Amino acid sequence: MSLAYRRLVRLIEINSDQLANSLLRKLQTTEKCKDFCKVPPEELRQRVYEIYKNLGDWLLSKTEADIEKRYCEIGRWRAQQAVPLSQVIWAITLVKENLLEFLQRETIDDKVHEVFDEVEVTQMLDQFFNYACFYAAVGYETAVAAHAAAGK
Repeated sequence: MSLAYRRLVRLIEINSDQLANSLLRKLQTTEKCKDFCKVPPEELRQRVYEIYKNLGDWLLSKTEADIEKRYCEIGRWRAQQAVPLSQVIWAITLVKENLLEFLQRETIDDKVHEVFDEVEVTQMLDQFFNYACFYAAVGYETAVAAHAAAGK
C-alpha cells in the first residue's frame, strides 16, 4: 500500500465523526430516505461512523464474507424497522457519495488527490459498496421471508 493511499485512508478515519454527522443530516433531509426516521439517529450515526472509522480495514483486510455478515445484519435490522429496501440501498449509496464529496473537498490542494484518481482506489471503494448493497438486500429479503413464514 502506497504512502499516499495510507494518507487518504487516515484522512477518512480521522474525519469519521464529521463524515458520519454530514451523512446523518443528508439521510434526515432527503425524501429518498424518509423512512429512516424509524431508525434511532444515534444507531444510524454509529453504524455509519463505524464504516468510515474502519474503512482501511474494510478495504484491505475484510473479506467478502465479512461484508456479507455485516450487511445482511444491517438489511435484517432495516426490514424489522420497516425501512423500504429501496431506501436502504439509497442510504448505502449516500454513504459512498458523502465520502467522495468529502475527498474531493479535502484533497483539492493536496497530493493525496493523485491516489484518489487511481483506478485501484476507486475499484476498491466500488467493490465494497456494491457488496454492501447486495448483502443488505439479502439480509432484508431474509427478514421479510422469515416474517412472512411466521405469519402463516
